[in-house]
Order: sequence, then C-alpha cells, then structure tokens
Amino acid sequence: MADVNAVIEQMKNKFNSDAAAGMNEVFQFDIEDGDHYYIQVSDGTCTIEQGEHDDPSVTLIMSSQTLKDVMSGETDGMQAFMAGKLRAEGDMMLATKLSALFPV
Repeated sequence: MADVNAVIEQMKNKFNSDAAAGMNEVFQFDIEDGDHYYIQVSDGTCTIEQGEHDDPSVTLIMSSQTLKDVMSGETDGMQAFMAGKLRAEGDMMLATKLSALFPV
C-alpha cells in the first residue's frame, strides 16, 4: 500500500495557486484502503484535511496505489478513470482540473 500521507504532503508542495484563482471547490478523496482526505480550494489557496467533508464538489474514489500513480504522473487520471481504477461522484468535470491545480 502506498503511503497516502506522503502523497498528500507532496500535493501541498505541488499546488498551483494561479490555477485556483477564483475557484471555491472541495475535492473529497475516498481512499479505499486508507484514510479519507478533502482539499478545499478557495481563490488561490489550498487546505488539506483528513476526514470527510459535509458537502464536497466532487468525490474521487480510488486505492492508495492509484492516488500515488496519478499524482506522480505514472498514470493519467483520465486513463485511471476509463480503466475503472478511479470513480468520481458529483461534478466530474471539476476532477479534470486537478492536473492543473497539482501539476506533476
């Protein structure tokens, strides 16, 4: 199992505040074999919390390995989605913005 906490920490360092300008969204990450996290993106800022948000904009469901592979660039998020390794609930188009918010 990939270390989800390490991947989440790396996301903090990769955050592209320019891509988040004017955005006010919550990305919920439900890790099937690990903890749940949510990322609150609000007008150029990003906070990451452990747990579940009451009203996320989009929920992404995947294994810790899929999270690691997508965030490291080993796997394209859309490919993971098409292969059934990643599921999205809510605003699915919002999920496509993750690559701009957290570039590899």
